[in-house]
Amino acid sequence: MYVMTGMSRGRVRSVESALKYFLMGAFSSGFLVYGMALLYGSTGSLDLAEIGRYAAAGDPSKLFVAGIGLILVGLFFKIAVVPFHQWVPDVYTGAPTNVTGYMAAATKTAAFAVLLRVLIGTFGTYADGWIPLITVLSIVTMTVANLVALAQNNIKRMLAFSSIAHAGYLLIALVCLDGDGRSLGAGPILFYLTIYGLMTVGAFAVAAAVGRGDARGEDGYDLYSWAGLGTRRPMLGVAMAIFLLSLAGIPPTGGFFGKYAIFQAAIRSGHVMLAVVGMLNAVVAAYYYLRVLVTMYMREAEDDVPMPMPVAPSVAIVHVIAVVGVLFLGVNPGGLLDLANDLGRSLTFAY
Repeated sequence: MYVMTGMSRGRVRSVESALKYFLMGAFSSGFLVYGMALLYGSTGSLDLAEIGRYAAAGDPSKLFVAGIGLILVGLFFKIAVVPFHQWVPDVYTGAPTNVTGYMAAATKTAAFAVLLRVLIGTFGTYADGWIPLITVLSIVTMTVANLVALAQNNIKRMLAFSSIAHAGYLLIALVCLDGDGRSLGAGPILFYLTIYGLMTVGAFAVAAAVGRGDARGEDGYDLYSWAGLGTRRPMLGVAMAIFLLSLAGIPPTGGFFGKYAIFQAAIRSGHVMLAVVGMLNAVVAAYYYLRVLVTMYMREAEDDVPMPMPVAPSVAIVHVIAVVGVLFLGVNPGGLLDLANDLGRSLTFAY
């Protein structure tokens, strides 16, 4: 990913973002590995089942708690949770747009899968130790990211802060446990990540076409470049509208059912305040998503704004798959949600 971020060697911002990403990634990996070392020192094993049995035995040592803390810090960097998010806007903006889309979807999905495996599958019996931390980080991440996104006029930076905000929504589901300590949110997280991957990759694929494949630098992603897109390039406009509506959680898109599943899990587990904060943040986020829609369909393009580049067949296929996936999961989410819940239950307790 570090190499892919800096592939556009002729652009200073691309090289700069690759260097920032490398330094911050190496720094976070250091926390992660040192946390593993502390867990090994306190439990005598790196096997998740053995570590889980140690946690279930009760009264963990300070070394054990410090190991969990350092591992979480490393994973929070990968997921881009506030306050470990500072690298995201610059890296997302400077990297080639197709790489940014892959990074936003694949990296976050993989990191959340690891977080689920570690917290729910291994430290589920130690939930009282990490649930308060995750709760606070969820609220702070959603709120800060959405408020900052309101002020963005660059589409890639706006989507970067949107990605951070979605990490906050996903953290809500992470703390949703039943009376036996089993996760109610693992399934909704997996379901939401699937939808998030479709709509995020699709949105960045449209952004790449409008920005003419990064040929115009940051200017190609300024909001004014999107004026009149709905009439100048109707197919791109419709695709982006669907992705933005899904990101905002508006039916009949998959994003609506993704948020619904998370908020429902929060209410069932007694975290009503988190559900309310999440819904309020979704309302705030709808403003900056709809702002792009207004620009695309209700403003005329300036004379100096070039037409979006022709969409390559491979990119068009990505658009079609993402649009169909987002709409299908908005109309018929039951099958995937049931599968995600089954997988979520299999992640619970490794010991």
